[in-house]
Amino acid sequence: MTDPTLATAPSDLAAELMALLRAGQLAPMQLGGSTLLPIVQGGMGVGVSAHRLAGTVASLGGMGTISSVDLRRLHPDLMERTHHLPPGAAAAQAAKEAINEANLEALEREIRAARELAGGHGLLAINVMRAVSEYGPSVTRALECGIDAVVVGAGLPLDLPELAKDHLKALLVPILSDARGVQLLVRKWERKKRLPDAIVIEHPRLAGGHLGAAKIADLNDPRFDFENVIPQALEFLRNAGIEGQVPLIAAGGIRSLEDIARVQALGAAGVQMGTPFAVTIEGDAHDEFKRVLAQARDEDMVEFTSVAGLPARAVATTWLKNYLKAEPKLQSVVHVKPRCTLAFDCLAQCGLRDGLPGWGQFCIDTQLAAALRGDVKKGLFFRGVGELPFGDRIVSVGDLMARLLTSREAVACPQV
Repeated sequence: MTDPTLATAPSDLAAELMALLRAGQLAPMQLGGSTLLPIVQGGMGVGVSAHRLAGTVASLGGMGTISSVDLRRLHPDLMERTHHLPPGAAAAQAAKEAINEANLEALEREIRAARELAGGHGLLAINVMRAVSEYGPSVTRALECGIDAVVVGAGLPLDLPELAKDHLKALLVPILSDARGVQLLVRKWERKKRLPDAIVIEHPRLAGGHLGAAKIADLNDPRFDFENVIPQALEFLRNAGIEGQVPLIAAGGIRSLEDIARVQALGAAGVQMGTPFAVTIEGDAHDEFKRVLAQARDEDMVEFTSVAGLPARAVATTWLKNYLKAEPKLQSVVHVKPRCTLAFDCLAQCGLRDGLPGWGQFCIDTQLAAALRGDVKKGLFFRGVGELPFGDRIVSVGDLMARLLTSREAVACPQV
């Protein structure tokens, strides 16, 4: 078989990847009437996964995901329009509205550009955090733009069926972490006459970014282990009479064909990965951002409570180390801010703005934006655990997907 990394046309490479899938005895993923590689590229904000990454993944037969958070930062004209808005309290509401509208315009542009790159292949998704204040408008705008799937994490999206009631062909995919959450959400959605089209099961001990546990001490709870949650969730779906209607997608720590095979053996239809895709050539972040993530090891990461009140996992950069040293003092003077320091509310509830004790006391948008542009001194670099498939090398999406569909034995002993 031809080396899939040498193919030039996306359609040719997509066919090569599907052949690799069959050779590796993995099952394709059936989602919304489409037959896909069992690989979902996770949404990563601010701006880490936008049109270039998501469109490329879709073009090769997977599901690519655009993160909705503050996409204007990828568009110089929108940043110019909103960067110098008046900071005065009287102008705060107008500034907030202008920034939010700029982000929705950026979302439209990114979906359109990703669709062009995808060339009619795979699926395109938008990832929206339930915890952000513009969750509803972002979901609505993406649906109006014809997005294939809406993926929602960082909270239970119990109202997603209502938001998508006029878009019955769009796939609705919540991110949950344990079987209890699956049971609660499915029962709530059944009353609204709609089922999830898939559910991402994200392991808090393995994933990066905001994690699906109430507190850091819960991250090692065995109820989150794939060996427990996937069979338990499937048993609930079977008892509910909807077996086979809601595919499960495992997320967190997936790094190889063997990892994919393991979760498929447990009953998962596919996997979702963030960090391996973030460091690809097509990733939408700065090259320095990719270098930081690619070179970090598990011992370089730290868990902490974010401004959203959720546990989070990131690389222990200079900024994060300094913040954690200062956190006890910051927590001792927690107080409500009269308005967001950036003139818009990126989170519905924010530890810094709302003066919430025990929640993070920093501006997450500022730190993630610094990471996006590769500022190691000021950036917050979310990362999942585990060594990346290519170590610290930055490779193409095509190379990554080929490696994920090739056994470790075949990689170690290539045929000549």
